[in-house]
Amino acid sequence: MKISIRFKKPKTLIYARNPKCPRIVKSCHSKTLDKYGLIKYPLTSEKAMKKIEEINTLVFMCDKRANKKNIKKSVKNLFGIECDKVNVLNTLNGDKKAYVRLSGEHDALEVANKIGIL
Repeated sequence: MKISIRFKKPKTLIYARNPKCPRIVKSCHSKTLDKYGLIKYPLTSEKAMKKIEEINTLVFMCDKRANKKNIKKSVKNLFGIECDKVNVLNTLNGDKKAYVRLSGEHDALEVANKIGIL
Protein backbone atom coordinates (compact mmCIF):
# COMPACT_ATOMS: atom_id res chain seq x y z
CA MET A 1 0.00 0.00 0.00
CA LYS A 2 1.42 3.34 -1.12
CA ILE A 3 0.68 6.39 0.96
CA SER A 4 1.81 9.83 -0.15
CA ILE A 5 1.76 13.16 1.59
CA ARG A 6 0.74 15.14 -1.48
CA PHE A 7 -2.88 15.48 -2.53
CA LYS A 8 -3.54 14.70 -6.17
CA LYS A 9 -6.36 16.64 -7.74
CA PRO A 10 -8.85 14.30 -9.40
CA LYS A 11 -9.66 14.64 -13.09
CA THR A 12 -12.83 16.64 -13.62
CA LEU A 13 -15.12 17.00 -16.58
CA ILE A 14 -14.03 19.85 -18.88
CA TYR A 15 -16.61 21.18 -21.30
CA ALA A 16 -15.71 22.53 -24.74
CA ARG A 17 -15.66 26.31 -24.92
CA ASN A 18 -18.83 27.89 -26.19
CA PRO A 19 -18.53 31.69 -25.86
CA LYS A 20 -21.56 33.94 -26.08
CA CYS A 21 -19.68 36.47 -28.18
CA PRO A 22 -16.51 35.93 -30.24
CA ARG A 23 -13.33 37.64 -29.04
CA ILE A 24 -11.94 38.02 -32.56
CA VAL A 25 -13.97 40.28 -34.81
CA LYS A 26 -13.46 40.13 -38.55
CA SER A 27 -12.26 43.49 -39.75
CA CYS A 28 -14.18 45.49 -42.29
CA HIS A 29 -11.02 46.18 -44.31
CA SER A 30 -10.52 44.46 -47.60
CA LYS A 31 -7.87 41.76 -47.78
CA THR A 32 -5.81 43.52 -50.45
CA LEU A 33 -4.61 47.09 -50.52
CA ASP A 34 -5.11 49.07 -53.72
CA LYS A 35 -3.25 52.23 -54.69
CA TYR A 36 -6.18 54.45 -53.67
CA GLY A 37 -6.71 52.93 -50.23
CA LEU A 38 -3.04 52.78 -49.36
CA ILE A 39 -2.41 56.53 -48.99
CA LYS A 40 -5.11 58.18 -46.90
CA TYR A 41 -4.20 61.87 -47.08
CA PRO A 42 -1.20 64.23 -47.17
CA LEU A 43 -0.19 65.98 -43.95
CA THR A 44 -0.28 69.77 -43.79
CA SER A 45 1.28 70.41 -40.38
CA GLU A 46 4.10 72.90 -39.84
CA LYS A 47 6.64 70.11 -39.60
CA ALA A 48 5.43 68.65 -42.91
CA MET A 49 5.58 72.07 -44.60
CA LYS A 50 9.16 72.52 -43.39
CA LYS A 51 10.07 69.12 -44.89
CA ILE A 52 8.49 70.13 -48.21
CA GLU A 53 10.43 73.40 -48.39
CA GLU A 54 13.83 72.28 -47.11
CA ILE A 55 14.34 68.58 -47.76
CA ASN A 56 12.16 68.00 -50.88
CA THR A 57 10.01 65.51 -48.94
CA LEU A 58 6.25 64.92 -48.89
CA VAL A 59 4.48 63.50 -45.82
CA PHE A 60 1.47 61.18 -46.12
CA MET A 61 -0.72 59.29 -43.67
CA CYS A 62 -0.98 55.68 -44.87
CA ASP A 63 -2.81 52.50 -44.05
CA LYS A 64 -1.15 50.67 -41.18
CA ARG A 65 -0.71 47.52 -43.28
CA ALA A 66 1.32 49.35 -45.95
CA ASN A 67 5.04 48.83 -46.42
CA LYS A 68 7.70 50.98 -48.08
CA LYS A 69 7.53 49.26 -51.47
CA ASN A 70 3.74 49.63 -51.66
CA ILE A 71 3.92 53.30 -50.70
CA LYS A 72 6.59 53.97 -53.33
CA LYS A 73 4.51 52.28 -56.06
CA SER A 74 1.29 54.06 -55.13
CA VAL A 75 3.00 57.49 -55.09
CA LYS A 76 4.31 56.77 -58.58
CA ASN A 77 0.88 55.63 -59.82
CA LEU A 78 -1.21 58.35 -58.17
CA PHE A 79 0.95 61.42 -58.67
CA GLY A 80 3.31 60.36 -61.48
CA ILE A 81 6.49 61.19 -59.57
CA GLU A 82 9.64 59.22 -58.82
CA CYS A 83 10.78 58.99 -55.22
CA ASP A 84 14.27 58.20 -53.99
CA LYS A 85 13.50 57.08 -50.49
CA VAL A 86 10.55 56.28 -48.21
CA ASN A 87 10.79 56.46 -44.43
CA VAL A 88 7.94 55.11 -42.31
CA LEU A 89 6.89 56.08 -38.79
CA ASN A 90 4.30 54.20 -36.76
CA THR A 91 2.53 56.71 -34.53
CA LEU A 92 1.29 56.02 -31.02
CA ASN A 93 -2.38 56.13 -32.04
CA GLY A 94 -1.93 53.30 -34.56
CA ASP A 95 -1.48 55.26 -37.78
CA LYS A 96 1.44 55.08 -40.18
CA LYS A 97 3.19 58.19 -41.46
CA ALA A 98 5.29 58.02 -44.63
CA TYR A 99 8.04 60.51 -45.44
CA VAL A 100 8.53 60.32 -49.22
CA ARG A 101 11.74 61.95 -50.49
CA LEU A 102 11.40 62.96 -54.14
CA SER A 103 14.10 62.51 -56.75
CA GLY A 104 16.13 65.49 -57.99
CA GLU A 105 14.04 66.00 -61.12
CA HIS A 106 10.85 66.70 -59.11
CA ASP A 107 10.28 69.65 -56.78
CA ALA A 108 8.16 68.99 -53.69
CA LEU A 109 6.61 72.49 -53.75
CA GLU A 110 5.33 72.03 -57.31
CA VAL A 111 3.97 68.57 -56.52
CA ALA A 112 2.31 69.88 -53.34
CA ASN A 113 0.62 72.64 -55.35
CA LYS A 114 -0.54 70.08 -57.92
CA ILE A 115 -1.96 67.79 -55.21
CA GLY A 116 -3.60 70.70 -53.40
CA ILE A 117 -1.64 70.73 -50.15
CA LEU A 118 -0.54 74.38 -50.48
